[in-house]
Amino acid sequence: MIPSVNPSGSDTRGLLYYLYETGKYEDHTDPHLVASFDGMSPDPGRQPSATLTDLQQLLDQPVMALAKHARPAKHVWHTSVRADPGDRILSDEEWAGIARRIVAATGIDPGDGQPGCRWAAVRHADDHIHIVATLVTEDGHRPDDFRSGARAQAEARLIEKELGLHQVAPGDGTAAQRPTSAERHKAERQGRERTAREELRETVRRAVAGARSDEEFFDRLATAGLLIRKRAAPSGDLLGYKVALPDDLNKDGEPVFYPGARLAPDLSLPRIRERWAGDAQDVPAAGREDAIRTEPGSPAAARRGTASAVWQAVVVEHGEDAVAAAHIAAAGEVLDALAKTSAAHTRRELRDAATAFERASRSHVRAVRGHDRALRQAARDLVQSGPALGRGEDGATTAMAIDMLFFLITAAAHWHARKGHAQQAEAATRAAAHLRTAYQAAAAQPLGVLYQRGRRLSRPMLQRQTVLLREALPELAEQILAEPGWYALAATIAEAEAAGHDAAVLLSDVAGRRELGTADSVSDVLVWRMRRTADLPADASHLPETSTAGRRSATRGTTTRPSAPGRQRSGEDTSHKTL
Repeated sequence: MIPSVNPSGSDTRGLLYYLYETGKYEDHTDPHLVASFDGMSPDPGRQPSATLTDLQQLLDQPVMALAKHARPAKHVWHTSVRADPGDRILSDEEWAGIARRIVAATGIDPGDGQPGCRWAAVRHADDHIHIVATLVTEDGHRPDDFRSGARAQAEARLIEKELGLHQVAPGDGTAAQRPTSAERHKAERQGRERTAREELRETVRRAVAGARSDEEFFDRLATAGLLIRKRAAPSGDLLGYKVALPDDLNKDGEPVFYPGARLAPDLSLPRIRERWAGDAQDVPAAGREDAIRTEPGSPAAARRGTASAVWQAVVVEHGEDAVAAAHIAAAGEVLDALAKTSAAHTRRELRDAATAFERASRSHVRAVRGHDRALRQAARDLVQSGPALGRGEDGATTAMAIDMLFFLITAAAHWHARKGHAQQAEAATRAAAHLRTAYQAAAAQPLGVLYQRGRRLSRPMLQRQTVLLREALPELAEQILAEPGWYALAATIAEAEAAGHDAAVLLSDVAGRRELGTADSVSDVLVWRMRRTADLPADASHLPETSTAGRRSATRGTTTRPSAPGRQRSGEDTSHKTL
C-alpha cells in the first residue's frame, strides 16, 4: 500500500472536481465519499442535492474564518493511498478505516481530543482513495504535519500487516521522488507510457553512463533531445542544471524543467561529478579494478569487455562496503548502457532491468569512486560502440554479458539484504528477473549452435569429457550431465582443449570464482565463463566442424531454446549420462 503525499495546493474545488470527474479518466467510476472529518459531509457522488461547492465550502470554512492576510497561500493537503495490484478489493468500510488512520498518523486529524483539520476521503476506483484536507485546524492553527509523507508510509506498513495485504519493503530515504498524481494524469492525457519525470530520469541516467566530463554529459543530453538550463555562480562556475522534454509544457505553454536532484538523489551535478572525478584519482591497489583502456570498437568487443569487467567485480561479495557500493552503482551504469545499445529482441527487458536496478544503485553506504573504473569503462565502451545487431558474435557476446551481469546483480541483491536494505534488495531481485528473460532471448541462437556441435561430438570424445567433468566438478557433474546444456558445454570444452587450455583446470576455476546456486542451468553458465576466460569466440557458428567433432556439417543458423539461466527442457535425450 503506497500513500503519496502531494505538494500543498491552493484550489480545493479544482481538486474535488478532478476527483469526481468521470468523463475524462477510465478509472474514475462511481466517485463517492468513504469517510470525512465529521462523518456527515455532503457527497456530490451519492447525494443528488449535494454539490462540489457545498463540499468545498465546508472544508475551507476554517481557512475562510481567518483574516485574509493570515490565510495560508497553500492550504490544500492531498494524498492518494493505493493498494498493490495483487491485493484483494477492499470495502468502503475498510478504506474509511485506512483514511482515518492516515490522517491521524500524519497529524492532519490526530484525534484524542486534539483539534484537527477538515478532510474528506474520495474513492473513485477499486484500488485507491484520495484524501483532501485543508491545512487550518478547527481552532485556527496550522496542523503538525511535519514529514507527513514518512508518517503515512510508516502507518501503511502497519495497515498492510493488520489487513493481510502485500507488505511493501520499508524505505530509507534514498529513493527517487515518485511522480505526483498530476504528473501521472498529465501523462495519461498526453498518451505517454511514462511521466515526464520518469522519462527524464532514464535519459539522464543513460547520459551519465561512462561519461567523463561535464561537456560530454551535457552533449549527450542535447543529443537525446532534452532542453537544458545550466545554473552558474557569479564567477561563472557551473553549479547545477535542469532538463525538460520539449513537448512537456505547463498551462502557459512553457517547458516544465526538473533539476537533476529532483529526478534522483544521485543525479545532482555534484554527485554526478564524483563519478568522473573517481576515474582520475589514484586509488590504492587493494580492492581496485583498473579499467582496460580501449579505443571504441565493435559492439561485440564492447560486450566481451563488459563481461570481463563484470566477472572481475567480486568485491560486491567480498570487499569493503564503500567499494561494494561503488561497484553496485557502476553496475547500474552498465545496465543503462547495455539497454541503450541493445538489439530489438532484448531491448525491453534490459530497459526494465535497468529501471528496476536504479533503486538498488543507491543506499546510505556512500560509494568510494575510483574502484569502479573497469565497470565505468565498460559502460563507456558500450555507448561508444553503438547499437548491437543481436546476431552472430554480436548476439553471443550480448548473451555472455547478460549472463555475467545476472550474477553480479544477484550478488548485489544479497549484499543489500545482508545490510537490511529491503527496497534495494527487492529492486535488484526484480532486475535479475528481467535479465533472465533478456538472456533467454539473447542466448537462443548461439547456444543452439553449440548444442548442435555438442550432439555431433564423437562418442569417445563425449566419454572422455564426461570423465573430465566428473573429476573437475564431482559435486556438480551429475546435475550438469542431466541438463540439455551439457552438449553446449561439451563443445566448449573441446574448443578450449583445441586452443591449448587445460580444460579440467579451466572448468574448476570458472566454477569456483562465483556462486552457481542461483543458476537454473549450471552448464549454460559454465559455457559463458569458459568462453570468456579462454578467450574463445562467443559465437562458434563460423568455426570449422573439425574443431569439435572431426567432421564438417552445415549447422549455421540452427537454434534451440536455451535452458539457462531460465529452465530445463523435458523429453531431452539424456543417454549420454551413462557414458
